[in-house]
Amino acid sequence: MSTILVVGATRGLGASLVKQYAATAANVVYGTARSSAVPSGFPGHVKWLNGVDLMKSSVGDDIVKLLGDAKPLSTLIITAGHFSTEDISAEKGPNWDEELQMYTTSSVAPVFIVHRLVHAGLLHQGSKVILVSSEAGSIGLRHEKEGGGNYAHHASKSALNMVGKLLSLDLKEKGVIISIVHPGFMRTDMTKGVGYDKYWDAGGAVTSDEAASTLIQWTDHVDISKTGEYWAPRGPEPTCHKHQPLLWTTPWIVIDGMVGTRCTLVVSRGFALYAIVTLERGWTEYT
Repeated sequence: MSTILVVGATRGLGASLVKQYAATAANVVYGTARSSAVPSGFPGHVKWLNGVDLMKSSVGDDIVKLLGDAKPLSTLIITAGHFSTEDISAEKGPNWDEELQMYTTSSVAPVFIVHRLVHAGLLHQGSKVILVSSEAGSIGLRHEKEGGGNYAHHASKSALNMVGKLLSLDLKEKGVIISIVHPGFMRTDMTKGVGYDKYWDAGGAVTSDEAASTLIQWTDHVDISKTGEYWAPRGPEPTCHKHQPLLWTTPWIVIDGMVGTRCTLVVSRGFALYAIVTLERGWTEYT
C-alpha cells in the first residue's frame, strides 16, 4: 500500500495524478484543494485536504493538521502553479501581486510544505518528493529569437529547481528523495488561458493524463541515486526534435554536460536530465 499526497490536485496534471493513483485500490490518495467544498468528478475514496492555500505562510502547518493521523507519505507531488503573462511594455508590464503569487506558489510554499512534513514525521526514509517544475526555468533555453517577458513564470521555476537541489542535500541523510521534473508541455486550462494553445500542435503538447501516466512511472522507479537531479520523464522531443541523431540508447536518458551542451550529447528512449544547477561540474542543461 502506498500513501500519496498531491498538492494542487483539482485540475490539470494534479487532477490526472489523483485519478490515476486512485485507480489502484490499495493506494491511499490525498489531494489538496483551495476551496472548502469537496471537488466533483473524482473517485469517492480520495481524501481531500480542503482550504489549503499556498499563498498562506501557514500552508505547511495546515497540511500537517489536515493529514491528522495519516501514515507517513510514500510520495508527495507538488504540482500547484500559477501563470500570468507579462512583458516589458507599458501595457502588459509586471504586476507586483501576480509576481508574488507565481514565486510563492512555485518556489516558496514547497519549502514550507516539505519542512513541516519532515518534522511531523510524515516524510521519512524512502519517501519521494516530486517537485513539478518546467523547462521554462532553463536559462539555456532562453534565446533572443523567442525574446524575454514572463519574468516571474520563468524565474520562479528556476528558483524551484534550486530549492529542490538544496532540499535534496539537507534530506539525503534521512533517505528522503527529492526529484525535480519537467512533465512536458501540456494541453491544460493554464496553458490555454495564457494563449499557449496556439503552440500545442507545433510544441507536441500532451494531455494531462498522458503526462501523469509518464510521471507516475518515473516516480515508481526513481531512487536516492537521482535525488537532487532535474529530469524530463517524457524525454527531449520535440524541444530537441524527433529527428535528432541519437548517439546511443540506454534505459534512461542523461543529457549531461556544461552550459551549451546540446541534447544530442546523450539520448535514449526513456528520460532526460537537463536544466539544473547540480553536481560539482556546474550547470547541466540542454539548449
